[in-house]
Amino acid sequence: MEASKQPLPRGEEKIVVEDGLQQKTRRQAIFYMLAWIVCSNGTILFNKWIMDSAGFKFPISLTCGHLIFTSLATQLLARTTRRLDSRRRLPLTRRTYIRAIVPIGIFYSASLMLSNISYLHLSVAFIQMLKAASPIATLLMSWAWGLADPSLTAFLNIIVIVIGAALSSLGDVSFSVYGFSTQVAAIVFEAVRIVMIQHLLSDRGFHIEPLVGLYYYAPICAVFTFLFALKTEFPLLDFQVIQSLGFSVFFLNAAIAFMVNVTSVLAIKKTSGLVMTLTGITKNVILIIISAAIWQTYISPLQAAGYTITLIGLFQYSFGFENLVKSTAIYIPLRRGRQGFFAKGDVLRKLISTVFVVGTVVGTAAVIVLCSDPSPSWRPLH
Repeated sequence: MEASKQPLPRGEEKIVVEDGLQQKTRRQAIFYMLAWIVCSNGTILFNKWIMDSAGFKFPISLTCGHLIFTSLATQLLARTTRRLDSRRRLPLTRRTYIRAIVPIGIFYSASLMLSNISYLHLSVAFIQMLKAASPIATLLMSWAWGLADPSLTAFLNIIVIVIGAALSSLGDVSFSVYGFSTQVAAIVFEAVRIVMIQHLLSDRGFHIEPLVGLYYYAPICAVFTFLFALKTEFPLLDFQVIQSLGFSVFFLNAAIAFMVNVTSVLAIKKTSGLVMTLTGITKNVILIIISAAIWQTYISPLQAAGYTITLIGLFQYSFGFENLVKSTAIYIPLRRGRQGFFAKGDVLRKLISTVFVVGTVVGTAAVIVLCSDPSPSWRPLH
């Protein structure tokens, strides 16, 4: 005869339920972060393959296709799900739409087009090294618009990251001035877009969720890129390449690009901004290694050293040394009743944090160099 199960006390039952919910949330967060990494890196590699390896050298048309798909997908989500219901609570007038949404959409379009153009002239690895400095462009733009106060610490971080980016550029064996210029311009336009969102929308009470933002921006971006493609690329479109690839390839490419936005929104809801920033840095490192292996891109030691310096500056800018020190507090006790022990523990935590950061970036640079091909077969277009 089986023994009857004794019910848990109410307090213990509540703890078990909360632990179960936390584990489920943690698993969901990990899944969404991995999905975001796969979709984001997959989109970039897919775009590079279409424009470089497959011969479809029409980046503006490709961008236009992505934005048309995004416009249709967000409209479908708005009508079949509740994901975009927050748009109904926005006091968005026609005046606000024309003076805020339209300019933001235009800058977003310019950033996407220029970024895709750069993939015709630069390697994926080098572009990611340049993109590592994008937070600095946003910070400088925030200073220019009066949305942030300049500080000595931030200025020193800027110097470190700029030095790293400069060394990465000098170390690139297939440097293209045109490709470099288009990517830098894309970073600047993206920084303007981010600052405009804060200045024109957030500061006026319009807190737009990312997917809702796409719902409003994507149609404007689609029209803007279509007009550009109509003037610059449509007369030169190679329909034989389109036919050989098949519309299913372009449809899949656009769908994966759209999923980047969906997975990032889901990941942000399950994690924090700090975790997403760290995940983004990891994602870019993985992309550099994979792209260098696929296209046999040679990464010189000087380029790797520059990227290492950029990563150090980016870690300091994104997290701050004190936050890194605090993150080790769970491993080293703060105090045990004696001030001396506290001081030793504090110094040890700082030492561990320093070793962790330096070891991470140096190890990353070493892996990048080891995974790159010293005799590159890939060369950018000039």
